[in-house]
Amino acid sequence: MLRHLRVTNFAILSDVEIELGAGMNVLTGETGAGKSLIVEAVNLLRGGRASADIPRTGAEEAVVEATVEVPADLAARVAAVLEAAGLPEGDGSVFIRRVIQRGGRSRTYVNGALTTAARLAELGALLIDLSGQHQHQGLVDPSRHLELIDALVATTGGEAAGRAAAMAVAWSELKRLDDELAALGGDERAREARVDYLRFQLEELEGASLAANEDATIDQERARLASVDTLQSAARSAEEALYSADGSARDRVALAMRSIEKALRIDATLDPLARQLTEIETLIDDVADQLRAYADRLEGDPERLAFLDERLALIRRLVRKHAVGGGGLAEVLAKATELRVELDGLASRDERLAALAQDRSRAEAAAISASAALSAGRKKAAKKLEKEVGAALAELGMGSARLTVVVEPRVLGATGADRIELMLASNKGEDTRPLAKVASGGELSRIMLALKLALRSADEVATYVFDEVDTGIGGATAQVVGSQIRAVASGHGPAGSATASDTGRQVLCVTHLPQIAAFADHHFHVEKTEVAGRTETHVRRLDAAARKDELARMLGGSATTKARAHAAELLAEARATTTNHAGAHKPAGAGSASRARSSSR
Repeated sequence: MLRHLRVTNFAILSDVEIELGAGMNVLTGETGAGKSLIVEAVNLLRGGRASADIPRTGAEEAVVEATVEVPADLAARVAAVLEAAGLPEGDGSVFIRRVIQRGGRSRTYVNGALTTAARLAELGALLIDLSGQHQHQGLVDPSRHLELIDALVATTGGEAAGRAAAMAVAWSELKRLDDELAALGGDERAREARVDYLRFQLEELEGASLAANEDATIDQERARLASVDTLQSAARSAEEALYSADGSARDRVALAMRSIEKALRIDATLDPLARQLTEIETLIDDVADQLRAYADRLEGDPERLAFLDERLALIRRLVRKHAVGGGGLAEVLAKATELRVELDGLASRDERLAALAQDRSRAEAAAISASAALSAGRKKAAKKLEKEVGAALAELGMGSARLTVVVEPRVLGATGADRIELMLASNKGEDTRPLAKVASGGELSRIMLALKLALRSADEVATYVFDEVDTGIGGATAQVVGSQIRAVASGHGPAGSATASDTGRQVLCVTHLPQIAAFADHHFHVEKTEVAGRTETHVRRLDAAARKDELARMLGGSATTKARAHAAELLAEARATTTNHAGAHKPAGAGSASRARSSSR
């Protein structure tokens, strides 16, 4: 959840820090005080687009930064997004920083690492959900409706919980088999031509009977045959210098040996040197013998030399033709292996096609079965959603409105064979229309609230933000809206709801209505002041007494005794309603608080 928020040089928010708490957080204040700017700053934390003129006059850049604690049930999904983006993981939290330069350019940081706004948007979709009169990012987007229904199916537990995953696995196998069949398919003439080409290439390569490193071996042998006379002359000259010629090394070592033998009669310490000279004599004799044998073996072989020249020319031609990657003879040998594998595959194509066709029939049957099971779960979840949203809308003063979840067949795919879209008829007798085309901002706000209350166990985010969700309502309906928003925060659903024990989420709500503000766990007042001739916004957390004064101001324009009494009634009734949330809601309009006046906008 959103714990610490700091905004600097952001229009009239010169330096604002807010420590938000768990549960329901409310921002109130006069129109134009900067409440919507705070919401806009929060929107940047979820990857929203930055306005070009947002930096405060005189500042080159605005900065928004926040620490978001990650709930345990979202930790794995958040960690997966961070890992995929190459971003460091935090210790149970995520630190986000947006720097918006004058002109609209911005820099985005997550846990200290630079990233893109697109990556932040992927992460922000898990952390923060923003709903306002003009911003209902997820719920009005038809492309997300199937995902929401599937998430709702998953919350039912049991066998139904894994149906979407089973569908994805079945489709993946079917797609794999289709790809393999496509690779084996194609025009029969083209296949036969390919077979002929492969056979021709293989006959050339296999007919050459190439061996690994053969070219290097031929180069060495060819060099010897081409230089027989030179090698013989060198070997015989070396032999003569060592042994045969007058004054050879062998004769000079023998002379040295005789001198040492005379000296040994006088000094026995020369014995090791005498033995070394004996060893030298033996080595010279052995080397001389090998040189004579080497010279005797050498003889010219023009036919062998011609064969080697032809063989080397063949290898080089094949390398030029087939080793396009510059890998030499090794690449040619690898190419021959590849050609053989492909030819064998094409030769056994008919048998493989038959086997694949059988496998595909089984995979298609499994995918259709998985799709049917998933569709059944979706239809059940759709009915449940329609019922729960209908009950919430009735409490919100829209008893004539009707939500319909359209489940239509479509071509089988990775997500099954259903197209899902949430449709609404705002008034009795009207046709249903897509949510995105609902005209009234006030109606849309209440519809979004009802949907979020019903879907919060499926559409999990760390923090819900409601920006002026009270548009166009007041009185008894306002009290119910406050109760519903408080229910989202506390985890209790509407009366009799199956979601009555769901885990709560943090809520940040901007409102002008005291009936809604009275339900807050944490109340913040936003006010605009002049400092050194410049307008600045300040945010302060209200204690119990200050909160009562603020509600009195919202009720009557000033904190009169009567207004304070009404504020106290509002707070008492909100506490009572919250306490009874796990059971049944109080009827809309109960108590004097429901008759309290809302301040004008």
